[in-house]
Amino acid sequence: MKKITTLLLLVVSLLFSSEMNYDKNTTGLVRHMKVYKYPKWAAKIELASGEDIYFISPKSMFEFYFRPGKWPEFNIKSESDFKNIYVTDYATAKTVKAKGAFYVYGSNVTSPAGDDLVPFDSYKRAEEFSKLHNGKRIFGFREISRGLINWLNDSL
Repeated sequence: MKKITTLLLLVVSLLFSSEMNYDKNTTGLVRHMKVYKYPKWAAKIELASGEDIYFISPKSMFEFYFRPGKWPEFNIKSESDFKNIYVTDYATAKTVKAKGAFYVYGSNVTSPAGDDLVPFDSYKRAEEFSKLHNGKRIFGFREISRGLINWLNDSL
């Protein structure tokens, strides 16, 4: 009974999370796939304008973050136009602030966007995952570059 109660609480918290409130109609910006189909990979950027932009993976979110001008309809002029950035912790499926997360590069786990960065809320969890899944390196948010995202996309 305790396991069922815990599972129900987890499901309810995921469904009603204030950070990730997508539904079956929410489409990721970069790859135009339905976000709800990939809940372990979901990411979101809240703009200062009040608009929310969803992504099917951290890599897709970083693609937008590094090149917002590719989507001029959002009128991003500076870093201050980004209010909050969220990713989903791969181990717990909880929403975490992207700038405080740790990202495993080079593992044998891929997202719907292909080679990706696997996010975790703690370095310890990222390290454990990296060891189990042949990760090559763990990055903090500020260590991730546009070049790395291009590399993951094979577009050097």
